[in-house]
Amino acid sequence: MSITLPEAPSRAASLNDRRVAVYQAAVRKHFPFLKSTSALDDLFAKSIPLADGAGYLLPVCELHTGDAALISLFSQWRTENSAAFPSQFPVTDAGTASWLRSRLLDVEDRLLFLVIDRQGKPVGHLGYANCLNDNGEMEIDNVVRGVRGTSPGLMTKAMDALLTWASDVIGPSGIFLRVFHDNEHAIAFYRQLGFTDGIRIPLSRRVDGPAVFYDEISDGAKADHYFLRMDYAPKRTFDGSRMILTAGPTISSRETSYALDAARNGWNTQWSKYIRKFEQSFAGYLGMKHAISTSSCTGALHLALLGLGVGPGDEVIVPDITWVATANAIVYTGATPVFVDVQAGSWCMDPRSLAAAVTERTKAIIPVHLYGHPAKMDEIMAIAAKHKLLVLEDGAPAIGAEFEGRKVGTFGNIAAFSFQGAKLAVTGEGGILVTNDTELYDRVHSLWDQGRDLDRMFWINKTGWKYKMSNIQAALGLGQIERVDELIEAKRKIFGWYEEGLAGVRHITLNYEAAWARSIYWMTSILIDENAGITREGLREELKKRNVDTRPVFPAISQYPVWPREQAPQPMAKRIGDQGINLPSGHRLRREEVDYICKNLRSLLGTA
Repeated sequence: MSITLPEAPSRAASLNDRRVAVYQAAVRKHFPFLKSTSALDDLFAKSIPLADGAGYLLPVCELHTGDAALISLFSQWRTENSAAFPSQFPVTDAGTASWLRSRLLDVEDRLLFLVIDRQGKPVGHLGYANCLNDNGEMEIDNVVRGVRGTSPGLMTKAMDALLTWASDVIGPSGIFLRVFHDNEHAIAFYRQLGFTDGIRIPLSRRVDGPAVFYDEISDGAKADHYFLRMDYAPKRTFDGSRMILTAGPTISSRETSYALDAARNGWNTQWSKYIRKFEQSFAGYLGMKHAISTSSCTGALHLALLGLGVGPGDEVIVPDITWVATANAIVYTGATPVFVDVQAGSWCMDPRSLAAAVTERTKAIIPVHLYGHPAKMDEIMAIAAKHKLLVLEDGAPAIGAEFEGRKVGTFGNIAAFSFQGAKLAVTGEGGILVTNDTELYDRVHSLWDQGRDLDRMFWINKTGWKYKMSNIQAALGLGQIERVDELIEAKRKIFGWYEEGLAGVRHITLNYEAAWARSIYWMTSILIDENAGITREGLREELKKRNVDTRPVFPAISQYPVWPREQAPQPMAKRIGDQGINLPSGHRLRREEVDYICKNLRSLLGTA
C-alpha cells in the first residue's frame, strides 16, 4: 500500500517558492547591472560571445543613450519591421530615445541585447521582457534582424547565446515568446531553435490616429488577430561525441567586468579594493562578523588551527572521508589527526563515532560538510560543549548548505571554505575564513600577514605565513558570491534530473539530502552495491569509454601512510570510499547530457 506523507506537498511547494524567489532576485540583480554600463571597455567585458567567433551580444545600456547613430538605426529597424510588433506607429528618433529610457532602461524586468557581427557591426537586437512573474518564466522580446543578406546564421547563433545565457545566469523555469500566428517565417525560425507551438492568444485591433495597437483580450471575446505562444522545449539528445566532464564553473559578465576593472585599476591605492568587497560580501552572506580571504582552503584551515592554538601534543578529530587537506592542516601544526567514521546517509562525521574518539588530548573537531551536504551540527556542537572542544568547520565544498535552516560555517568557532576551480563558486584557487570571534580574527589576521605589527610598518612580532588571495582573484570571487544562490539552484536542478533519470536503476543509491539538511549538491554522487556485478572502477571505466567522466569518492584517508599515528579505516567510510562515485555535476551541464549518463547507467546496471 502506498502512503503519501502529508508534508510532501508543502515541502515541494516551499522548494518551488524558494526557486522562484531566487530567480526573481537574479532578474533584479543582473538586468540593472548590465543596463547601468557606461564605459565601452566594460560593455565588451559584459558581452556574450556567439558560437564560432561569429559576434557578440552587447547589453543595451546607459552608454547608448547618447549614441545618436544607434538610436537612428533602431528607428530604422523598427520601421522596417513594424508589421511584427503589436504596437505599430510612426517612428522618430526622438520617440526611440524616449522609448530607450522609459520603456527599456527604467523597466527592471526588461533587457535588450544588440547583436553585432565579428567586425563589430550592429545587425539586429533581441532581449527579454515581463520577467518578474510568479511562474519564474522569461519572455523573449524585440527580436529584430536589421541587416539582411549578410552573416548567414548569425541570428540563430544570437538566439542560442541568449537562451544559454538565461539558463546559466538567471535560471528561469521556462522561456517563451509570442508571435503573430500568421508570421510564418518567424514561426519557422523559432521552431528550428526548439520552440513548440502553444496556445493562441486572441487580440483586438485598436486604431489611434496613425497608430495601430493589438491588445490581448479574454477568451470568448471577438478577436481580430492572434498571438501564438511558443515555449522553448528543445528535444535534444547527446550523442556521446565528446567527454562530459565531472565539474566546471559558470563565469558571467559580472565576473569578467570586475576582473577587467581589477586588472586595469586594482593597483597601488586600489590593490585591495576587491579583497575588501569580497570578504565583506561573503561574511554578509553567512551573517558573520569577519572574513579573511586566502590563497587556498588548505591555508585557511592551517591558519584557523594556529589561531585556535592547536599545536604539538594535541589531537584533532576529523571524518575519515574528506580531502587530504583537512588532515594535512592538522599535521602542519604538529598536532595529530584522529579519524572517525561517517554517517551512511550524509557521508559526514558520525556524532557517535566522534563521541567515542574524544580523549584528554583532544583539542578540536573539524566536521566536513562533504560534497555540499551539511554535517549533523547540533549533535557535534553538543559534544564539543560537553568536552570544551574547539570547532573548525570545513565547508570547502558546501557554500550555502544549511543545517535546519542555518548556513554551515556559522556553528563553530571558525570556518573555512574553498574557491578552487571545481567548487560551487570559484576563483581558480583560493579560500576564505569566517568567524564571529574578534580576538580570534585578529590573531589569524596577523598570522595571515607574515606576523606583522600593524602599528609599525615592517615590524614582525611572530612567525607568520603568506596565505593571501590576490585582488584579481577576489574580483572573480565577488562576482561568484553575488550569484551564489543561482549557482546553488543550478546544482539542485541537476540533481533533480539525475533523480528522475536514475529512478529504478539497480544497485545504486543517490546521495539524497537528509530531512534536516539542505544540500547544495556540489557533487551528485552514487553508491554502488558490492553485488552489482561490476566493480566501482569497472563501472567508471565503462562510462569513460562512453565519454562520461567520473571521480571516485575520497577514500578513507586514514589508510594513507603519511600520518603520525597509524589507524585502521572506519567501516562506513571504507565502504563509501570504495564504492562511491561522483557523477558529472558542472554548473553548465545540460539535461540531454544527464539523460545520456543515466541511459548508460541503466544499460550497465539494469533496472528493477
